[in-house]
Amino acid sequence: MKNKTILVFDDDTNILDVFTIVLEASGYHVEISETSHNILERVKEVNPDMIIMDNWIPNIGGVKATQILKSEPAFKHIPVIYCSANNDVSSLAEQAGAEAYLAKPFDLDELENKVATLLRNV
Repeated sequence: MKNKTILVFDDDTNILDVFTIVLEASGYHVEISETSHNILERVKEVNPDMIIMDNWIPNIGGVKATQILKSEPAFKHIPVIYCSANNDVSSLAEQAGAEAYLAKPFDLDELENKVATLLRNV
């Protein structure tokens, strides 16, 4: 399970720091991106085992970025946790094609559990 790479897309550097600290402490390798317009290039470059996608990320937004990822045969298998402070995060995650969602502000145990659960299947 360890030695897995997680790519986090979020424009909030504080949130990126939290994800990085928590996930690296759990033994994962973490890569970050503050924009989503180059999602396919970043995924090719990083080759992640999982992606955490923020809803309000420049330039195209999390829903569109996830849909682009899931439309690519080489990447559609990568599990995505959709993350948002929006009250409708479950609906946004479904629209995007994500496998799971995480409401902000999130519980650190919930984050770790969702990541571990999804990575068991990878």
